[in-house]
Amino acid sequence: MNYVLAALTLLNQGVPEIVVKARGRAISKAVDTVEIVRNRFLPDKVDVKEIRIGSQVVTSQQDNRQSRVSTIEIVLRKRA
Repeated sequence: MNYVLAALTLLNQGVPEIVVKARGRAISKAVDTVEIVRNRFLPDKVDVKEIRIGSQVVTSQQDNRQSRVSTIEIVLRKRA
């Protein structure tokens, strides 16, 4: 709910667009945040403008192993 509150605060302050970003296991939290904002709090005032997915190479500090981590960026836009 902290992320939901942060998104609502920005949108209510007049910010026209916000970007919710996450990677790895936090992707589900980002999607949940966007869905709660869209469906429960601002149902007719916010649209998903764009969804970008990708991956990043992350190097472990302990053993210098590289692995790929999924990423997501969801752009929310206030309706005019």
